[in-house]
Amino acid sequence: MNDERHILLVSHTGRSDSIGAALEVCDILHSAGLTPVMPFDEYADIRRAEANVGAVHILGVDVQPAQLEIVIVLGGDGTILRAAELVRGTTAPVVGVNLGHVGFLAESERDGLTETVQRVLKRSYRVEERVTLQVDVVVGEETVWSSWALNEATVEKASRERMLEVVIEVDGRPLSSFGCDGVVMSTPTGSTAYSFSGGGPVVWPDVDAMLAVPLSAHALFSRPIVVGPDCVLAVEVLRRTSGVGVLWCDGRRTHDLPPGARVEVKRSPEPVRLARLKNGPFTDRLVAKFQLPTQGWRGRHHEDDEFR
Repeated sequence: MNDERHILLVSHTGRSDSIGAALEVCDILHSAGLTPVMPFDEYADIRRAEANVGAVHILGVDVQPAQLEIVIVLGGDGTILRAAELVRGTTAPVVGVNLGHVGFLAESERDGLTETVQRVLKRSYRVEERVTLQVDVVVGEETVWSSWALNEATVEKASRERMLEVVIEVDGRPLSSFGCDGVVMSTPTGSTAYSFSGGGPVVWPDVDAMLAVPLSAHALFSRPIVVGPDCVLAVEVLRRTSGVGVLWCDGRRTHDLPPGARVEVKRSPEPVRLARLKNGPFTDRLVAKFQLPTQGWRGRHHEDDEFR
């Protein structure tokens, strides 16, 4: 038995199908002579469901994050974002099995669960690094809160009936001020998430860039912008704003923004690592996840072409 390989299992334990998938993964790992690692709260949820999960190491107690080899995630993009949070700062990549809806960050679907785990056991995957954001909240001259984001940092109005008055800044220079519902500052990875819903462009994940997408802006110039990787984006909540704003990082970490607060976003030195099982181009993932119509295409022939 080899317990030196530590594989973390993160799942959406609020759903019965996810618990069932987690039990399958544990069985496969046990059969391979490994003891799966789980966060304590998820292990407790499975035990409360009276499921026999077998021997498990608890993350942070029996195994530390730095000891992890890889993370298997069962759920949608929200669960993958939670897993990325757990292993931030380590070298462990994340591989997702989609049990949600779109699951854009996931590498396989439910019917590919067994194959995914077997590929993990064989270390048959490549690791792809994704840009993340360093996010700081500044009030006056003081940085009062810091976080990070894989998808996006979003400045939003806290009250539905009130508009948020902001000014967007790039590299220390003001670009435009307007009233709006908010501003999304996104990575290329997040360009298919909240930024996309706000009318932002789809950016291929290998493009080194950041995006700023205003939400429902009352302005003549409120177009999405794409800036270089060394730029610093900022959104300042103007003092004439009535009420407060709120900052969300990946929809998971939040901080209130009083009038006068500013949110500064730049590229983080710590990427998130995703384990990839397929070598297909991003175009194919985009078509598959959004079910885009490609009928009638007659481009150059490729042996692995799925659209002919």
